[in-house]
Amino acid sequence: MPELEGCTGYKYINETAYHRDTIKETLRPAIAQVDTFKQYPDAEKIELPRNWTLKEARITPLLQKRRSLRKYLMEPISFDELAFILWASQGITGKSGDYSFRTTPSGGALYPVETYFSANFVEDLDPGIYHFDVEKFALDKIRDGDQAEAVASACMNQKFMARSAVTFLWSAVYRRSMSKYGNRGLRYVLLDAGHICQNTLIAAEATGCGGCPVAAFYDDELNALLGLDEKEETMLYAASVGKKIVAEKQCKL
Repeated sequence: MPELEGCTGYKYINETAYHRDTIKETLRPAIAQVDTFKQYPDAEKIELPRNWTLKEARITPLLQKRRSLRKYLMEPISFDELAFILWASQGITGKSGDYSFRTTPSGGALYPVETYFSANFVEDLDPGIYHFDVEKFALDKIRDGDQAEAVASACMNQKFMARSAVTFLWSAVYRRSMSKYGNRGLRYVLLDAGHICQNTLIAAEATGCGGCPVAAFYDDELNALLGLDEKEETMLYAASVGKKIVAEKQCKL
């Protein structure tokens, strides 16, 4: 639609997309680096306690262990584990009027991010690409056959993604947010994706898996693989998930 294509946010997404045949020509702005941690050396420093006694602190080991994992056991995750991870990522947890609330927050409860995944090693589920139907808590098969190599190739040939049990692929339907919030809606779309990915990784930890977020991919290739209408929906984020190897070598993101 012209009114969407003319928005600053929409133009930004398209102008920052990667394409295999032009990526080497993409210019990166010369922006100076900055320190990772911000400090106030003259401010009063108040230390926080580390020995929590709250029941909610049961999540502590999951957060402590989370690292970007790029090596996986070549064995399947269970269908139940997949269902749990999907529920944790975007499952419906309550309703109020016309709104269905999910495990992750979303600006205006508009939920512009769609979840797809490439199933490689999942018990009782054929390899292929699926869409997560949040409302019905079900899967839509949109492409048959093992697509792991195709996904890895589209993700700039990151081979570890072909060895994961599942690779989650998140797209954005920008109109959902931008029809209400205009250009600022783009911010909310990006925040949503971050919430969803983090929930996915923590849920993966709870099932004995590890994962690695991925934002480097050829937009057009993944869009084509998912059959997306690029004028209305486009790839935004990805994460591979698989069973951990004992004493795995973990890589920090």
